[in-house]
Amino acid sequence: MNRRQLGSTDIYIPPIGLGCMGLSEFYGPPTDKAFAIKLLHEAIELGVKHFDTAEIYGFRSANETLLGDAFAGKRDSLFIATKFGPTRDWETGMRIGIDGSRRNCRRAVEGSLLRLKTDFIDLYYLHRVDPATPIEETVSAMAELVAEGKVRALGLSEAAGDTIRRAAKVHPISAVQSEYSIFARDIETDVIPACLEVGASLTAYSPLGRGMLSGRFKNDSLGAEDWRKSNPRFQGNALITNLMLADEIEAIARNRACAAAQVALAWVMAQGDHVLTIPGTTRLENLETNVGSYDILLEPNELDALNRLAERVEGERYDELGMRTIYG
Repeated sequence: MNRRQLGSTDIYIPPIGLGCMGLSEFYGPPTDKAFAIKLLHEAIELGVKHFDTAEIYGFRSANETLLGDAFAGKRDSLFIATKFGPTRDWETGMRIGIDGSRRNCRRAVEGSLLRLKTDFIDLYYLHRVDPATPIEETVSAMAELVAEGKVRALGLSEAAGDTIRRAAKVHPISAVQSEYSIFARDIETDVIPACLEVGASLTAYSPLGRGMLSGRFKNDSLGAEDWRKSNPRFQGNALITNLMLADEIEAIARNRACAAAQVALAWVMAQGDHVLTIPGTTRLENLETNVGSYDILLEPNELDALNRLAERVEGERYDELGMRTIYG
């Protein structure tokens, strides 16, 4: 895969990375550790360099620990991104809130470095904006980590355009991570223009609509521990409508003799060289499919048809509580 520049840095990485959250939580029970490590190693063999995790992923930050164990002896060739901000009670696993304070920033980064078994983090995000802490204060604390060599580049996740601009006045923001897919395009009016203005890459998470655009999702495929059961787009009539729209993506894929997931990822990558994407998976076959999407170049008529789908999607991308934590 050709590489794309991370923001205005001298760092270049392949456009398709791997979102690692689902290996430890949220979409069902944690993946067997030996198999998860096998999948991570296979990703490297397929040319994946960019691995995305967070302090909050998995009980007691199990996802970072997993990556630290998996990447022993391989770290120097990889690009690791992690995040801080949301806090949990690790006795119960319950989420407490969002803490963007300098104190929490420094506590969190030391823990992440330890679990990831590394001396530095390539890209360090504020996972959600803390409404009680000015963004200038948070980014100033994060900038100290860059000066100390603990972090190479800074990012924000699910931040509003004005917040991105304010943050960039304190320190260069190299990436902004937001949900972005054929079905989730709300950031195009505010977030993406701000990214382009400050020279930040957009890291698109959930580019497959949390699996709905993969061509493999069925309305009865959610397990008991799958958080999507509470997602408005996966409920009732909204789910029925959205699956019908996903069928239109699959029709384009059939005409191309490729996978629906590849069409969906190709659409994301076609939005500009500033876009990176981190689809997640717990299956080796899906990993190979996702990486193979790099070779798919969509025709203008296909892009037009896909562009028209978003306005027909039903349901917010998070429940009411989750929606309060974005656009911060």
